[in-house]
Order: sequence, then structure tokens, then C-alpha cells
Amino acid sequence: MVGLLVSGCALWHHEKKGPTAALRVHGEANATTSSSSKTISIMRSQPVELTISEDPILTEADVVSARVIDSPGGGFAVQVQFESTPGWQLEEFTAGNPGKHLAIFGQWSEKPSDGRWLAAPLITHRIADAKLVFTPDASREEADQLVKGLNQAHGKNASLKSDK
Repeated sequence: MVGLLVSGCALWHHEKKGPTAALRVHGEANATTSSSSKTISIMRSQPVELTISEDPILTEADVVSARVIDSPGGGFAVQVQFESTPGWQLEEFTAGNPGKHLAIFGQWSEKPSDGRWLAAPLITHRIADAKLVFTPDASREEADQLVKGLNQAHGKNASLKSDK
């Protein structure tokens, strides 16, 4: 009887697996002033070292939607729309740190090899619309998988929020 109860409980908690994605947006930090910073390497073809805060400003939990957009000249970019409150954090960071970089980490499956630092866009202006657009160091297929996973995760987050 106990075996039936345990296996029955396991059935209730079984979820259909869908695309998985992670997104972390970190701010550039001063290497000498913060003990909670780390140095990372971004861009595979011409690596650049960047010191960032270990704590992300934004994560995949803050994403409303994501999409791959075509860029002029034949390339592509990833556009991520964040919820309003996390968007204010992005606005505050970009307004207060012109000339610094954002460091963007993405992972598009459960395999650790399918994740890396994707971009380090320079902050040139305040981002007031909670929308981050960046050109990733990734193939179009990897970018599509990242976006699909972020949108799938948002759908799960939205259904959890609506159940409350």
C-alpha cells in the first residue's frame, strides 16, 4: 500500500520536459573595489576579460518575452523584454554606469556545454523600456533555442503567477 502511495505522489509531480534556458545579466564591476566580483572571458574568437559583479541584475525569471530579430547587414540579435520592476533595475544600472558593460550569460539546454557568456554590450544610454537587445556570440540555432527556452520558462512562470 505504501508503495502505491509513493508512486502515486510521484505521478502528480511529474512534469513534461520542454525547452530549458537560463539568462543572467551582470553589471561590470571595479576589480579593486568589490570582493563579490569575478573576472570572466567573453567572445570566443577574440576573448576579452571583464570583471563583473557575481550577483546578476536580471535573470530568466524576470523575462516577459524573447525573440531573435534580424539585424541590418544580414546578422541577428536577441531581444529580451523584462517585467516592469526588474526593468527599473536595468534602467537604474544603465543610467548610473555609462561607459561600462553588461555581461550576458545564456544557457539553452540542461547540458552545461550549451551555455556561455554571450555578449558584453557597452552601456551608451539609459535603457528605460525594460528591453535589452544584444548580438550574441552564438549560432542562429543556439539563439533560437535560448529564445524558445526563455519563452517556455515565462509561460510556466505566468501560469504559476495566475494560480496564486
